[in-house]
Amino acid sequence: CEHLCMSMRGIRKPGATTITSAVRGVFADPALRSEAMTLIRGH
Repeated sequence: CEHLCMSMRGIRKPGATTITSAVRGVFADPALRSEAMTLIRGH
């Protein structure tokens, strides 16, 4: 999958990746999002 944001900027390096994320609901609260990510990462 090629992201338009990368191709428009001319990124052609093989293996370059883009991560797209979105937060909704309770995860829009930075404190709750941080707590959830800490639990997911296992730290």
